[in-house]
Amino acid sequence: MENENNEVKEEIVESGEIALSSDNNEIKIADDVVAVIAGVAVSEVPGVAEMAGGFAGGITEVLSGKKNLAKGIKVEVGEKDTKVDVNIIVEYGVRIPDVAFEIQNRVKKAVETMTGLNVVEVNVHVQGVNTDSKEEAEENKTEE
Repeated sequence: MENENNEVKEEIVESGEIALSSDNNEIKIADDVVAVIAGVAVSEVPGVAEMAGGFAGGITEVLSGKKNLAKGIKVEVGEKDTKVDVNIIVEYGVRIPDVAFEIQNRVKKAVETMTGLNVVEVNVHVQGVNTDSKEEAEENKTEE
């Protein structure tokens, strides 16, 4: 694992982890870490109502009482590259291509900055539209 030029070497250690090593030091980044980084970045994008996770993700949130930041995120980490799939539900009235583009930019920047991995793909899958906020606004108008 040592390198004459003290360059950082990467290798896959276990499934779901990437190891960065320099001399005798080693850093392991799990898939779940990349998923949480991406999930936080997505949650900060305006127009995203919520993450669209599977049944298991919803049960985990209910049982643990904590928000699952990796809900709706699937990552594939390679030696130096990673691919991210994001499943979202958008707010009614937003321009979906703009929201998707913003998600792609923020996820790519966050993951590359925090992990040093090259993000080759950020695929955004829109699973639904949240119309609750529009319905609530209409109900408030009719009541006044």
